[in-house]
Amino acid sequence: MESTRREFLGSTGAALVLGFTLPLQSGRGLAAAPVSAAPFAPNAWLRIGADHQVTVICGSAEMGQGVLTAIPMMVAEELDADWRDVRVEQAPADQAYINPAFGIQATGGSSTVRGHWQVVRQAGAAARLMLVAAAAETWQTTPDRCRTEAGQVVHADGRRLRYGELVARAAKQPVPDKPALKDPKDFRLMGRPLKRLDSPDKVMGKAQYGLDVQVPGLLVAVMARAPLPGVKVRQVDDHAARAVKGVKQVISLPSGVAVLATGYWAAKTGRDALKIDWDFGDKAALSSTQISAALHDAAAQGMTGGAVARTAGTPDQVKPATLLDAVYEVPYLAHACMEPMNCTAWVREGEVEIWAGTQSQGPVQGILGQVASVQPGKVKVNTMMLGGGFGRRFAPDFVIDATLLSKISGAPVKLIFSREDDMAAGYFRPASVVQLRGGLDDKGRPVLLQAGVATPSIMAASGFMKLPPSGVDVQAVEGLADHVYDIPHQRMAYVRQEPGPQVWFWRSVGHSQNSFFLESFIDEMAHAAKQDPYAFRRSLLSGSPRHLGVLDLAAKRANWGTPLPAGRHRGIAVVQSFGTYVAEVAEVSVAADGTPKVHRVVAAVDCGQTVNPEIIRRQIEGAIVFGLSAALYGQISYQDGRVQQSNFHDYPVLRMSEMPVVEVHIVPSMEAPGGIGEPGTPPLAPAVANALFAATGRRLRKLPFDTQALKKA
Repeated sequence: MESTRREFLGSTGAALVLGFTLPLQSGRGLAAAPVSAAPFAPNAWLRIGADHQVTVICGSAEMGQGVLTAIPMMVAEELDADWRDVRVEQAPADQAYINPAFGIQATGGSSTVRGHWQVVRQAGAAARLMLVAAAAETWQTTPDRCRTEAGQVVHADGRRLRYGELVARAAKQPVPDKPALKDPKDFRLMGRPLKRLDSPDKVMGKAQYGLDVQVPGLLVAVMARAPLPGVKVRQVDDHAARAVKGVKQVISLPSGVAVLATGYWAAKTGRDALKIDWDFGDKAALSSTQISAALHDAAAQGMTGGAVARTAGTPDQVKPATLLDAVYEVPYLAHACMEPMNCTAWVREGEVEIWAGTQSQGPVQGILGQVASVQPGKVKVNTMMLGGGFGRRFAPDFVIDATLLSKISGAPVKLIFSREDDMAAGYFRPASVVQLRGGLDDKGRPVLLQAGVATPSIMAASGFMKLPPSGVDVQAVEGLADHVYDIPHQRMAYVRQEPGPQVWFWRSVGHSQNSFFLESFIDEMAHAAKQDPYAFRRSLLSGSPRHLGVLDLAAKRANWGTPLPAGRHRGIAVVQSFGTYVAEVAEVSVAADGTPKVHRVVAAVDCGQTVNPEIIRRQIEGAIVFGLSAALYGQISYQDGRVQQSNFHDYPVLRMSEMPVVEVHIVPSMEAPGGIGEPGTPPLAPAVANALFAATGRRLRKLPFDTQALKKA
């Protein structure tokens, strides 16, 4: 495709289907089919039935982050709905649900609330004005004599009409253009910790995930996938696979070989029986040692060459009194979603229907139109609940392969990548090496900061983003090149290095590694300056009051500077990402065998105006678990061109016994809303690393942490 996905979708103009209901989703929180024959549907975002039920249609994917509650809260606030009457539906793929932050219908970049902040509130406000106009017409009065509250229009004389009583008349009113929105001081719902709409059905097992989908004649597919991009099937012997009971077909695709069967176990058994001779080309000997060496060489080149991402002052001429040099490194990381990757596809004459937990409904609709040679409007995307996404389900690979298999086999196909399958040939957070140089003057003030960043390009790997003429991948340098520390002489450069593995967006993207690099190195500079790390940061952040706000709050709530129990030490970090400011203080100890224990994490969050503070707290808590798992254990390594990890036994995540106490403090703010799904992850690793230095005097510059280096002498 020569055009970008955004351009492709912009040219399609698929039809809006207001009455869409996701099959099998019903219950107290998830909307059932409307009972009214003629609901009031003034726009794509909501409809109101004669039974007073308010159904909000959410165009974003729910992967645990709470959008199926946040979007309804935003609509219901401006609508003045009774929260007890509010239900939610998942939207179809349609241009009406384009995420304004992206220009496509997709969920990522912690963008749902901040991207839809205006549009869905205006949808609710417009409907409210139409209901008021309908009531005024009914009472033969003027709208200014009416007000709304909790799903009712109230006349100045006390008369009341519930919204459901007004739907027929309201549907005939003109739709207001850009109606005025509420003053935040008048909010009744937003800012409150309301219970999530999707929780009851999840608890009761009614919520439908991709793996739950069943359609008549369904075949299940399991694939032997190419271990690396560019690896091809030289030869395949499928005789043993075809002999497995239940196996129906064996199909070769560009990405590998699929076995289709009547059930998962038969498909997996057949896939395991395949004998495939892979042509690795020049990647047959690829190893983590080789990858690391290439990245280290590239990072060194970035100190004098590379694509310049930031420059200030005269970094080549300044003569610091104290010079610091350090090299930091992080490995490839898997997303390791709890729900295995899956998609059910059914290609019929002139149309395609899929059921998938996807983060990119809009792009998928356009892509599958091309895959199946149908118009995008003939591609129906049923967005299921996602059992974890973290960026992985933004990729289209699993929906493309499922659609191809259905098209070739002539049957509906559920393609499943087990966690082992996805880890063996998955999409990874890039490995990265950064060489850093810092300089202090004779008073301990920072005067120099240089960085050479070496990592693969997510922009190039994405297929829908293009590297700018400068050659700087903004994902590769975010969190480093855009920092706000007041240092007069700087140079940041990017050197693209492509060892071979497929790279992709991972929770907090470039911030996940670059914040570890920068916030750890700032601590190194503070130590060299013989200053307290918290006070040192404060001295460099006078131009960023929101950074200072969360930094001060986290330090205060963590009792920074006060004595801790023997053996415990603190570390601090502050990061802005996705429009949100987060500071975290980690409290740790180190056992005699070098095993670190994180006892407590105090997080201060400024995400601007808030919708649901309880969702914010849970997202920060989850992001801390995610970040701590990566810092302690996360690593994808290669040997002879193959991934060495396969599941949680050798790619561990945090266990319940390792979970620290987490405190989340939200800064009251009237600023525009920021994201919340990702910003809690970046400060965690550096805060813990800095605490480990305070505990042991050993600076850990590589993730995951090497506990051997922490052993007491």
